[in-house]
Amino acid sequence: MNQHDARWSRRRLLGATAAAGALAGFPMIAVAESAITWRWQGAWSARDIFHEYALDYARKVREMSGGRLRIEVLPADAVVKPFDLLAAVNKGVLDGSHAVPAYWHSKNPAFSLFGSGPALGMDANNFLAWMAYGGGRALYEELLHRVMNLNVTGFLYGPMPTQPLGWFKNRIDSAAQLKNLHYSTTGLAVDLFREMGATTEALSPQEIAPALAQGRIDAAEFNNPTSDRWLGLPDAAKVCMLQSYHQPAEVFEILVNRKRYDALPDDLRAIVSHAADAASADLSWKALHRYSEDYAWLQKEKSVTFHRTPPGVLQAQLRAWSALVERMSRDNPIGDKVVKSQLAWARRTVGWLQDATVDSRMAYDHWFAKAGASSGGGR
Repeated sequence: MNQHDARWSRRRLLGATAAAGALAGFPMIAVAESAITWRWQGAWSARDIFHEYALDYARKVREMSGGRLRIEVLPADAVVKPFDLLAAVNKGVLDGSHAVPAYWHSKNPAFSLFGSGPALGMDANNFLAWMAYGGGRALYEELLHRVMNLNVTGFLYGPMPTQPLGWFKNRIDSAAQLKNLHYSTTGLAVDLFREMGATTEALSPQEIAPALAQGRIDAAEFNNPTSDRWLGLPDAAKVCMLQSYHQPAEVFEILVNRKRYDALPDDLRAIVSHAADAASADLSWKALHRYSEDYAWLQKEKSVTFHRTPPGVLQAQLRAWSALVERMSRDNPIGDKVVKSQLAWARRTVGWLQDATVDSRMAYDHWFAKAGASSGGGR
């Protein structure tokens, strides 16, 4: 190339670069003017860490989209009651919601199988692995669209730790103590505790502590030390039973009105989906930090006593689950398909994890038990 050609090539390159810069500025203005805003509602009080999780997800979508998609997340009861969120998103009253599938149990018990189903040895992270790689996603969409004919798109994310048996006036030492107990829970756990002889009622999160304090119910469960703290459960009861098989693998659910989701450009649809994966990791890390802090705070500041649920109660729960699964398999075709798929996944993956994962108790005791630095709870 001679010098003249070289100079001409440089001028063409500089001109093309300038033109590209001018064009780049134009879409930025257009994007700002045409930013999409969705109005969502969560099932949670503005004080609850669950509402914080919903805001975290919305922030990720906004940042990943460069502000082209913004989600306004309203707290519980701002537009509809928590148990009415599915209907509101389906009808387009709301663009989306943040809740859990167990809240739609009355519509079809199979919803509860997506995070609040039978105890198969899976934790919530393993459940999400089944959703991604074990056929769960296809079954979830079959329930939403073919079985229920809903105008929604859903994303399950955010693995929750094992939930406690709940808050009681007195320590639970046997399954017999649950008989005739008036107990608040949700989803298939309602049927589980009925199978164990309890009288059950599904209350929204904001209703639980007042009902327990006023004696309208005898006991209740919600989810974790942080949420329980802000809901006021430690003020209504002073005994919390840790560990349970009623909800060992629960996750959150994001619902979006399907027409509004499908109207998005391809890249924004991908962001809505992948932001859920990113939020899963962030949520699980934040939960470990915040729940352990509030677990210690509840013991020190609220004089709550924590006890591990006795093996006899856990075994009674498993027997009750067996009865519920048998009925589900007989009476609910989509539920039967989901349970069989989960059983096949759990048999393989949980079996491997049991063999491969070292027990953490020995290492914890090695470093902390001798120094008297145990967590102080879970007796």
